[in-house]
Amino acid sequence: MTFANRTEAGRSVAKKIESLKNKEGLLVLGMARGGVVVAFEVAAALRAPLDVFVVRKLGVPGHEEMAFGAIASGGVRVLDQETIQSAGISAVEVELISAAEMQELERRERAYRGNRAPMEIQGRSVILVDDGIATGESMEAAIQAVRGTEAGHADRRRSGCPGVYMSPACEQSRRYGCGPDAGVLPGGF
Repeated sequence: MTFANRTEAGRSVAKKIESLKNKEGLLVLGMARGGVVVAFEVAAALRAPLDVFVVRKLGVPGHEEMAFGAIASGGVRVLDQETIQSAGISAVEVELISAAEMQELERRERAYRGNRAPMEIQGRSVILVDDGIATGESMEAAIQAVRGTEAGHADRRRSGCPGVYMSPACEQSRRYGCGPDAGVLPGGF
C-alpha cells in the first residue's frame, strides 16, 4: 500500500490497530522527525498520549546516509559490525561519530521538549512509529531504549513495533517481531 503523505499513512495505520483505541496505559512514541506526523494521527485515532522519541543514525564517513548504527535516548547504541568492517571504519571513528551524534540527539531533545520531561514508559504498552526504515538500526536502537526503560521486557510486540516503514524494508518487520500493520510511503518525502 502506498500513501500520499504521512498524515494518510498515520490514519491508515491507526485503522489497522483500532482495537487498541482507548486502551489503558497505551503510549504512542513518534520517532523524530518524520515519524511524529505519522504518530500524531495514530495517537489521535487511538485516543492515546503522544510523545517524541529521538534517535540518531550513525552514518558511514563520506556516505552519511548509509548507517553503520544508531543511538537513542537513554544512551542506547546499536552497531552493525559487518558494515563497520566492510566500510573500514575505525574504533576511534565510531566513538567520534557516536559522540557527535549524541550531542545532536541531546540538542534535539531540548529543542523538541523544552523543559518538559519525557512521558513515563515503564509499565505502559508502547507503539513506536517512524515514517521509514532503511537499514533498521534506528528502530532497533529505539526498541532497545524502550525495552531498557521497561526493566528488560523481552516482548518486542509490546515494547515497540514500527507502524509504518518503507520498501524494501517491509520484510524487516519480522526482525522486530511485528505484524503486517505497515504500508509503504513513496520515496518523495
